[in-house]
Amino acid sequence: MAWTGRYDEAEPQRVNRWLGQSGVCSRREAEGFIERGLISIDGETVTDTGRKILPGQTLTLADSGGPAALSVVLHKPMGIVSAQPEPGQTPAVRLLTKAALVGDSPSIPDRDTRLAPLGRLDMDSRGLLLLSDDGVLAKAIIGPESDLEKEYLVRVTGKITPEKIARLCHGLSMDGRQLKPAKVSVGEGQQLRFILKEGRNRQIRRMCELVGLHVMDLVRIRIGSLELGDLAEGKWRVLSIVERAALIAA
Repeated sequence: MAWTGRYDEAEPQRVNRWLGQSGVCSRREAEGFIERGLISIDGETVTDTGRKILPGQTLTLADSGGPAALSVVLHKPMGIVSAQPEPGQTPAVRLLTKAALVGDSPSIPDRDTRLAPLGRLDMDSRGLLLLSDDGVLAKAIIGPESDLEKEYLVRVTGKITPEKIARLCHGLSMDGRQLKPAKVSVGEGQQLRFILKEGRNRQIRRMCELVGLHVMDLVRIRIGSLELGDLAEGKWRVLSIVERAALIAA
């Protein structure tokens, strides 16, 4: 990992705290980088883990030279499982080939690569899937304190009514527990837009069934600030440092 940032806050702040708030790394990771001599401020190597950065100063985190955590953005097609395939199924990590890569990657995953899905998509759904071995990023996205939104476009059959939309937004229970409030709006034709802050097993499909609708197509287009954009189905790219920082800072 290599990163450079200018500190523009009004008051001095401890280096490890600022890096943590910026989403670059955790505070503990920052302390480890300082101990290894990988952090400098305005060209001067930081040696004190309690060092504060001043307004206007620039911090540089040098590349450690070791294996960095790999995080990838994949447009998962239907028919592919996020992880833990059963016999005959294809896990998403097998799509991470050189031929399917958009842009550059420090490495190409092989059959021994273990990348966990940060928020699964069931086999019948498609869209944005984030795969990573980055523990800090995983905590930010799927940890118990995560408050990130996930956005989906869903095509359904059945009559869409204001009453059903109201129930989808608030009022449904699943597995004996009340669901968190959702944002659900009607698009063109039979398309609904869901924005959730939780991700129970097949949640959207089950929510729709509870109000008499049947899901025909489901695509996730956003996780927090990370958007699927124009990434083609079956293609993947590396998550950038800026995108990682934004997800963690949120």
